[in-house]
Amino acid sequence: MTEPKDPGRVGNPWAATVLLLMGNFMNLVDVSIVNVALPSIKADLNATETQIEWISAAYVLAFAVALLPCGRFGDKLGRKRLFLSGVALFTLASVLCGLAPGIGVLIGARALQGIGGAMMVPQVMAIMHVIFPPDQKARAFALAGVVVSLGAVTGPLLGGLLITADLYGLDWRPIFLVNLPVGLLVVLGGMKLIPRLDSARGMAIDWPGVALFALAVTLVVLPMIEGPLLGWPWWSLALLALAVPVAALFLRRQHALEHAGREQLLPVALLRDGGFLSGVTVVMLHFSAIPGMFLVLAIYFQTGFGLSPLESGLATAPFPLGVMVGSWVTGRFGTRILTARIALGAAVLLAGMAWLRHVAGDPPMPFGVTTLAGPLALNGLGMGLAISPLFQLVLRDVPGRIAGAATGGMQAFQQVGAAIGIAIVSSLFFVALRGGADHPAALAHALSYQLVVFSAILTVLALRHWRRRQVAA
Repeated sequence: MTEPKDPGRVGNPWAATVLLLMGNFMNLVDVSIVNVALPSIKADLNATETQIEWISAAYVLAFAVALLPCGRFGDKLGRKRLFLSGVALFTLASVLCGLAPGIGVLIGARALQGIGGAMMVPQVMAIMHVIFPPDQKARAFALAGVVVSLGAVTGPLLGGLLITADLYGLDWRPIFLVNLPVGLLVVLGGMKLIPRLDSARGMAIDWPGVALFALAVTLVVLPMIEGPLLGWPWWSLALLALAVPVAALFLRRQHALEHAGREQLLPVALLRDGGFLSGVTVVMLHFSAIPGMFLVLAIYFQTGFGLSPLESGLATAPFPLGVMVGSWVTGRFGTRILTARIALGAAVLLAGMAWLRHVAGDPPMPFGVTTLAGPLALNGLGMGLAISPLFQLVLRDVPGRIAGAATGGMQAFQQVGAAIGIAIVSSLFFVALRGGADHPAALAHALSYQLVVFSAILTVLALRHWRRRQVAA
């Protein structure tokens, strides 16, 4: 088991949580800050549309591939150790991004950032899951939801400020270099304040399972990124088809390991938990809708309407502010009516996306930073209402000994969803532009995906509720 050595000597869990969430905050800021900088990076490095997509996708792909293994590595090697190592690697990769001489180095450094992020992020919720008593977990997860929203609002605004200031003539590069002081603070403070937890050092790592999982994720995400922009060549369809037997081999291996009494990369106990599986499905769908939207919004604002990077950041600020409000509201309910709160958030998001698609497709003139404020704020409110209860629902019945695997698995599928969403939404957007559509028509075309996603989430939740009623009867 991975529990505190002495629960009475954990210290102040809130002080540890501040540092854990600072690391997560740095990761969240970096994800959102890049979107504002994409037009500047494209112009400075002469990047193609595919390469611009890969600046985001390389991070997400590496993050998704490494999350589940790193969740288990935290169980074996120690969650504190892996968290601090991940922060250090993420910080180093950020410096490499800021100094990148060309687009290839930048994409490679972004992938390295993704690995560092995958090392630290699963440990955050796994450590919080263990160090807090049950009656405080809801408040802790609500705080995590606020940090998510702050990271989202800080990224675009900070990115816009740094690019507009053009510090020392560095243009977009300070958006990555700003991670250096934050990363150093988290590492040095975390060494003292984050509690050391027992680790399952005798646990064997399922390396063949790691390879199969990484291959399955790559076989899904790679063709989803490249296929639409290349007109779906035969090899992209072949890779997608190959992902099915590779995923089946991975699952078969996990069952074989359980039968042999050995540790699994993705514990079979989680695969048998209908609540965990349906929750992970909703997580994957939910997070497939948002990152791609913000990627194309940055291009819509700056290339389509000539807003500055700072104005672009201000234009997206209503979304995370709405997340903060929604997180505060939902945090008042603790662990009550989780499914209903998720459904309410998804319904608000569906309405907000329909409103955003309408306004973005036929924007009023003159166009300014407040044009899309209403629909973005409503979308943020829906996301804030849904996130905390969604995470609680997925992890509610997970025992502490496999918390790392559960959080790693949940966040791995979250990032798989994000990578697929980035691929689909950006491809819909760029293909429409290539076909002669203007930016409003292209964005409206891309936002159709979000309407489908949140309709699907409501369907999954309705089926989950119906099944529970049938079982109860």
